[in-house]
Amino acid sequence: MEYKILPVGDSALTIVFGNEIDPEISRIVRIARKTLAKKKIKGVTEYVQTYATLMVHYRPLVIGFDKLAEKIEAELSVMNFEGDRMKKKTILIPVCYGGEFGPDLPTVSEHAGISEQEVIERHTSPDYLIYMLGFMPGFVYLGGMDKSISTPRLKDPRERLEKGSVGIAGDQTGIYPLVSPGGWQIIGRTPLELYDPNREKPILYEAGEYIRFIPIEKEEFFHIRRMIENGEYEYQWIKEG
Repeated sequence: MEYKILPVGDSALTIVFGNEIDPEISRIVRIARKTLAKKKIKGVTEYVQTYATLMVHYRPLVIGFDKLAEKIEAELSVMNFEGDRMKKKTILIPVCYGGEFGPDLPTVSEHAGISEQEVIERHTSPDYLIYMLGFMPGFVYLGGMDKSISTPRLKDPRERLEKGSVGIAGDQTGIYPLVSPGGWQIIGRTPLELYDPNREKPILYEAGEYIRFIPIEKEEFFHIRRMIENGEYEYQWIKEG
């Protein structure tokens, strides 16, 4: 396995495992992140996974770049990347498509040359690999969307998107976990609380896991919202392997 360790300013370094968006590279980055995090290297404050790199933030007054790079190289040299295969873990995300929750569904339908129902079916067919989190807490960068429904971003981004908005931008799809401006084509909305700072695990999922979108009707959307507000909703997962 080839990699490079490069400095990023005076308090971070990045481990570069490749330069492609690839499930196998993502798996390697995930294993490195989880294994190094368990080592609790003194001075390290955070590991941030991206598509093909792992950024390591550290306190330079506790440990310097050279010493940290040396420790990381030692750990990587004995890390089991071949034998450690992650059991597939998929969270089910209910989404109400179209209407007030998905104002851009007609645009995606027209761009793809298929019906709105077919857009929904193609959007809900794959299990999407979570490559990384970023932009805001809980925002997922997913792989696996059917390219037939790829649609360019809005020319004029909206000033406000409601939390839970599910959108398409080019070949990607994702979810806005918080109220935010944004330029993605919004095709639906989930009632789930994807990010809750008061929850034991504020973000429901992590890189390396999967998301499966489940179409629901408007009535079910509001039913799930009420259950969440009352603390009665149980988030649904599928574990395989």
